Amino acid sequence: MKEFQLKNGIKSIYKQNKNTPRIALSLNIAINTPEKTAGTYSLMNRLFLQGTEKRTSEELALELESNAIEVSCDMKQDYLRFRVVCLNEDIEHALEIVSDIILNSTFKEFDKEKTKLEGEIPAELDSARTKAMDNFVKTLFKNHYYGNTYTNILENLPNVTKEDVISSYKNILKSGQKILAIVGDIDFEVIEDLLNKYLGNIPNDDVKQQEISVPILEKSEVVEIIKPDANQAQIFQGWLVPTYTSEEYPAFLVLNTILGASGLSSRLFCELRDKKGLAYTVRSSYDTYAVCADFNIYIGTEPKNIQTSLDGFMEEIQKIKDVLVEEDELSNAKNNYIGKLQFITETNAQQANFLAYRAMCGLGSKAKEELIKKVKSVTSEQIQNVAGKYLNDISVISILKP
Repeated sequence: MKEFQLKNGIKSIYKQNKNTPRIALSLNIAINTPEKTAGTYSLMNRLFLQGTEKRTSEELALELESNAIEVSCDMKQDYLRFRVVCLNEDIEHALEIVSDIILNSTFKEFDKEKTKLEGEIPAELDSARTKAMDNFVKTLFKNHYYGNTYTNILENLPNVTKEDVISSYKNILKSGQKILAIVGDIDFEVIEDLLNKYLGNIPNDDVKQQEISVPILEKSEVVEIIKPDANQAQIFQGWLVPTYTSEEYPAFLVLNTILGASGLSSRLFCELRDKKGLAYTVRSSYDTYAVCADFNIYIGTEPKNIQTSLDGFMEEIQKIKDVLVEEDELSNAKNNYIGKLQFITETNAQQANFLAYRAMCGLGSKAKEELIKKVKSVTSEQIQNVAGKYLNDISVISILKP
């Protein structure tokens, strides 16, 4: 593992995994400013693989396919990510292509992609669970950039122009911190030269600080949606909580595992599904962003069980607050989380994504080892403290029902 900088100052990590035939790259570019109109960033992300000044969308697709080069773009709330996976011998070709996409995308297919997005969002929202989640997120992050969900995008999409997309991308490319991670089996000197050749001219001299405000949830809110063709009620309840920059982050990871993220062994699953028969699916989730995080619980249940399910959420949370988690359950939860962490960082592509993301979070190349160490040191008292401190009466509940 080596940490270094490209000639333009981009922070980079190279991890050499011997005897692996495919190499993976992840380039993350921080998003420092909220989009002015919901949907701008979503449209931008769809246009990167739709042609450059050198290649039409058809030529680009054919070139990638014929060379078995995988290039993808992801727009997260806090960063834009370009990913590449290819055979070791094709890395120079792949880097030339991704450099072309980053620096020379034309956004010519704007009208076409805008029309497609306008048609796809209603189809996505036809899912009862997606619709309930959409309502939950936009309420939890009301009047905040993180709350730009499908429904907000659909409402504002007519106001988004091609010029908005181009201007926003130029700003992201110019001002966003850039982190690059690459994992595979190529000599370091070779990969360093190639990265400098193709990515060393990306603008990186005017990096700005994070300008996204910290959202505040001042009071509880319950929002309901009626979906006549729904078969079940869909319920989300969530809280605003600290993110990965907090010392309480490891405790939240373990708390989430105990409550609902460990599948069959989680408390919510055992109590609400197995013992009370309220649902087939029930789980908790800890979703982290640059300036905050949300902790939420989800269940799909019969409409008659809505209040019983919400009471069940509170019963399990109260147990965590009142009674220290026993050592066996605590140990199992830690092992469960660490096992999943190992599972999602097996391949070169997964490792590149993890290294780039953790470095974007302000953590170094040893982030995985350090996180495992911190998770192992979490105590029952710490779990009780964060539950009591943050899983309080100020929450958002989203209910979708027939």
